[in-house]
Amino acid sequence: MKEILAKKASEIKLLITDCDGVLTDGGVYYDESGEYQKKFNIRDGMGVERLRKMANIDTAIITGERSPSVIARAEKLDITELHLFAKNKPAVLAGILERLQLKAEQVAYIGDDYNDLEIMKLVGLTASPADALPGIKAAVDYVCEAKGGEGCFREFAEMIIEYKNAFEPVPTKVNTNREAVITLSNGRKIGEGHPCYIIAEIGINHNGSLETAKQLIDEAVAAKADAVKFQKRTPEICVPKDQWEVMRDTPWGHISYIEYKRKTEFGIAEYAAIDQYCKKLGIDWFVSAWDVPSVDFMEQFDTVMYKLASASLTDFELIERILITGRPLMLSTGMSTMKEIENALNFINAFDPAYPLFVAHSTSAYPCKPEELNLRMIRTLAHKFPGIPVGYSGHETGLATTVAAVAMGATFVERHFTLDRAMWGSDHAASVEPQGLQRLVRDIRDAEIAAGDGIKKVYESELAPMKRLRVNISDEYKDKFLAK
Repeated sequence: MKEILAKKASEIKLLITDCDGVLTDGGVYYDESGEYQKKFNIRDGMGVERLRKMANIDTAIITGERSPSVIARAEKLDITELHLFAKNKPAVLAGILERLQLKAEQVAYIGDDYNDLEIMKLVGLTASPADALPGIKAAVDYVCEAKGGEGCFREFAEMIIEYKNAFEPVPTKVNTNREAVITLSNGRKIGEGHPCYIIAEIGINHNGSLETAKQLIDEAVAAKADAVKFQKRTPEICVPKDQWEVMRDTPWGHISYIEYKRKTEFGIAEYAAIDQYCKKLGIDWFVSAWDVPSVDFMEQFDTVMYKLASASLTDFELIERILITGRPLMLSTGMSTMKEIENALNFINAFDPAYPLFVAHSTSAYPCKPEELNLRMIRTLAHKFPGIPVGYSGHETGLATTVAAVAMGATFVERHFTLDRAMWGSDHAASVEPQGLQRLVRDIRDAEIAAGDGIKKVYESELAPMKRLRVNISDEYKDKFLAK
């Protein structure tokens, strides 16, 4: 069955959808003036974009309705084949095939009611939502797990993209015309030719204490770091269910793992205080968001970007939610293959080829051995993805290798940061203490100054040693010496 679906999907050039019960939940909604409205799912809209950009497949809508909201939705998604108040769907299909010069087997259709049956018999591939009528589900090639208005169109679209690309491999579509320098909302520029953006990763090293978090922010400011970063999770989503009741010894006593994770999470009060404190001290702040509700939560604050942890590089639902915010996104690439990195960048490129994006080389070991840091990957990523600022997220002990990362082209660096590496918690041992952070920032700035401009010159400070030590002095310098 899978092979049949794959073969049919490989032929598709147009996906036609009914509206009620597919793109919407089939409910009837009215605004204050009594205007008939529709309730659409944002993920289905992304499915239209991904079909177009990932598989070169257009979308059409054939519906028996004539709601202004359907017209507005089609316009937003740039769907030009919009057919309202359709009483004879097969006739509409025939017109589309003639106009677009398509064969019936090159068309897919997703519908939910008996008025879709006639058109389903004519096209190459069919699907229905999970809540379609029984007779429809029995007749289609594919029954979605999602209901109408809850992502069934997106599910069908992704299935078509997957199977179509399996027959016709799609090359990496990373845009090479991106801006090589990204300007944050506060005007700070990150990219080649600008000072390295230094991030003190507080993460969960605050151990659930706002006072500790403020002390860490103070130390980051004293060290002249550019930003502090936290981590935001919804424990009930991020902690595997079988780990919830595992008991652990913690600073709060012998408690379950889920309770421990809840105690290390900040809520609205703590993040509001952090937001005000960072603004007062003039330091950027942002978070690694680990799940969709955490992004929803963080949108209450005007942070400069989002970070995607290495573990989340394949979480496309999370990536999509971040992209919808429009904020710059920093991807970390630990525990990932090059193919997985390409897949994530292709996904972002399909959403917006010019989306503000950073890529961080990383190795996800805590702490990481020097022989596994593989810093040459910074140059590899910069060469493979031109126009995207590449940086480094380090988990090693010591400072020299992070300075080396900057010397090798990292436009930003991130290191875990703690008040004391002996503190209780999982990330403290691979973190930098305050004095270490000060040295790291100092050494990075020295390395940047020392890099110079690459143009060979003789400095004034070299003239005295030249006069004293060189056997044969060129005429231009003889003249300088004589002039003195």
